[in-house]
Formats: sequence, structure tokens, C-alpha cells
Amino acid sequence: MDGTVLVADDDRTIRTVLTQALTRAGCKVHATSSLTTLMRWVGEGKGDVVISDVVMPDGNGLEMLPKIHQDRPDLPVIVISAQNTIMTAIQAAEAEAYDYLPKPFDLPDLMKRTARALENRNVAPRKDEPSENADGPEELPLIGKTPAMQALYRLVARVMNTDLPVLICGESGTGKSLIARAIHDFSDRRMLPFVTVTAADLSDLEGPARVLARVKGGTLLIDEIGDIVDEIQARIVRMMDVPGEHVPRFMATSQTDLSQEMENGRVRRDLYYRLSGATVAVPSLRERVEDIQLLTDHFLARIEREGGPKRWLSDDAGEIFRAYSWPGNVRQLENAVRRLSLTSRADEITKAEVEAVLGNQPETGPILRGGDSEKLSTSVSRHLRRYFDLHGSMLPPPGLYGRILKEVEGPLIEIALEATGGNQAKCADLLGINRNTLRKKITDLDIRVTRRRKLM
Repeated sequence: MDGTVLVADDDRTIRTVLTQALTRAGCKVHATSSLTTLMRWVGEGKGDVVISDVVMPDGNGLEMLPKIHQDRPDLPVIVISAQNTIMTAIQAAEAEAYDYLPKPFDLPDLMKRTARALENRNVAPRKDEPSENADGPEELPLIGKTPAMQALYRLVARVMNTDLPVLICGESGTGKSLIARAIHDFSDRRMLPFVTVTAADLSDLEGPARVLARVKGGTLLIDEIGDIVDEIQARIVRMMDVPGEHVPRFMATSQTDLSQEMENGRVRRDLYYRLSGATVAVPSLRERVEDIQLLTDHFLARIEREGGPKRWLSDDAGEIFRAYSWPGNVRQLENAVRRLSLTSRADEITKAEVEAVLGNQPETGPILRGGDSEKLSTSVSRHLRRYFDLHGSMLPPPGLYGRILKEVEGPLIEIALEATGGNQAKCADLLGINRNTLRKKITDLDIRVTRRRKLM
């Protein structure tokens, strides 16, 4: 790489790591913990690329972007942030950030994005209309730090200001309608109506005309398109083909795999191909276990803001939450948290209280529990396909092989250690690897080794 990179982050460790990595790659680096200093450097004409955190001691990095683009429109800005919400990704896109990465970021990935920014630094960024909607960021429970959610945020930010129809797929309770609303509220159509319709709204011949009159060129969301009968599907096709000056943007939600429903003859091919301009797959809670604590804390804080008691989960109660299957996804999680907040006898919610609440709900059990007939390779393939689908037309960040191996190796070694009572010699023999290799993997993967009761 060849160029000068300006780094702004209040974390000294991050500044040091980025400075060392970028310097080794051939760049000159200026690093600071102050946005004021960063803006002074930008004003002086320094830097070919900026890497900036959002929350800084003297301001907000996103709020500085319009000034940077005004003064130096050809200066790419890569935003890094520990605020792992969909709003951060959307606001970064609206503020014309060159790229956005959540913390903790993958260093090789950030280096490649920086190299690409240096190569394209003479290409002017696109100009989008800034959002005028100041409501909603605190209310949207679309939060998560897992790769699946971060990929979802980036996809939403990419399709937000296009006119492509959007098909939003996911299980009940994952937040499909919230995704649709977020796309509308932060798009160029945000000042126009957002109308949700079901099959009942289109059941008679005049239904489509009434719906189009209501939406007035805004956004039309068709709820659970897979449940609509063929006759009404045909009306939707004709409605989507109606020419005019105030054509709405069409979106639809579905709990089922519409491509499979199309192959089975339950969804019209012409409707499927019209709706699937962009497909947004919303992951289930089982596919983002690391977000459960984040969501739980969010709901407990919301309850406290609403005047409820201050509550928190005990460590073992949190483990029960992470081990539960959550068939109702985020909606079920919020309901469970609200019930526990009201019924808990103390400020700290106990394991017994969580077991009592979840024991009365369906599908209590390990997250990875599947049918005995499903092969491991089938399950892995299903999750990997979903991961690729979340990136839409883009490829996942480089280094996928290493990330997937780490995801598999960690649980495998932890379970094997537990099964052998923490005996590393037996564990190495069970896994069929050298004991020194096992020790290195335990260190690299930060696996805590304790002597536990054998499981076999």
C-alpha cells in the first residue's frame, strides 16, 4: 500500500495495532484520540484515507463526515464502531462513509478495505440525501454484533435507496417487519406513506386500486406473501405492473423459503421473480447466540426507562438463556425478559426463575438440537448458505476459511475437554491430534480449561 492514513480512535491499543500494521504495509500513519486533531489534519490537506471511530471523547465521528466531504470530497472515510446496531450502519451509509466495519473488526479485512480505498481515492463518493427522520434509532431492537447481523446491516444500507423490490425472509419473531420499516424510514421515500397489507386487503377486485391510492408512491409491504392464494397473487402481479407516476416500492415478508414454494407450485413464478429484486434473510436467534446477552440487556434497560425495576441476569441464568432454542426468536426473548422483570424476587434474576419461565414454553433444549436424521454436514451447509445469502450479491469478507474453522474448533475442543474431564492427554487422543497442538489451540482460541465431570 502507498499513501498516508489518518487514524482516529480513543483506544490506544487500536491506534497502536493499526499504526504498526499500516506502517508494515508501506503506509505513513498519523494517529490521534481527538476528532479536533483529525479535522485539523484534514483541513491541512493531510491523509489519503481516514479510519475513524464513532464515539470519541470530543465528539461523534459520523457527525464529522459531512464537513470532511464538503472540504475534501475525494477523501475516503472508513468508519469503525462498537455501536453494533443497524442504525450505525445506516447512518454511516447516509453520511457517505466509504466503508463501515463493526468492532471487534478483522484486521486483515480492514487492511484490504484500506488498500481498496487508497486505490480508489480519486473516485468521488456517491451523494445521498441525508435522513430527516430523527425518530426510531433508540426504539429499533435491531441490534447485534455477530457476523450474521453485521452482514444484514450492510445489506440493508446498500438496498435502502434503490427502487428494487425487497423480499425479507426469516422465522416468526426475527424482526422482518422492523427491517422493512427501517429500509423505508431511512430511504428517499421516508416522507411518503408506509402501508402494510395482507391477503384480506386484496381479496376483492377493487382491493389493489384502494391500496395504491393509500400508498401514494411510498412503500407497500405485503405481509407473509407465502400464505396468499393464487388468485390474489395474480392481482399483486398486475398491481406491480401498473405504470404511473407514483409507483410504490414493493416489499414482502415470508417465513418460508419462497424459492422452494415456487418449485412446489404454491407461489407464482412471475410473482416470485418480481419480488426478489433483493432478498434480505433475517437470521434466527439460534444463528446469533452471542447477541442474546446484548438483546437481553437492551430489553432490561428499556423496561427500566419505562419505569420498571432495575434488573440483570445472573451468570448461570444467562447460560440458560444462551442454551435455549428460542422458537419465537427476538419477540419471545423480549416477552420472557418482561415477565422475569416483573416476577423476579430480587434485582438479580436467578437461574431457577429463568428455568421456571422457559419451562412453560415450547422447545426448551440446546440451540443446536436438530432431528436425529440430519447429518452434521447438512446442518453446516445450511448455515453456510444462509451466511452467504446474507451478503446478497457481495462476497463475504476475505479470510472465511479461518473464521469458519475457528467457529467449529472452539466448541469441538471445549466439548471434548468436558467429556474427558479436562484431561488434555485424553482429549488430544480423542481428537487425534498432538498434545502440543491441543495446548496451542486452547491458547489461540482462549478456551478456559477446568476439571469437570466426565460425560462419557
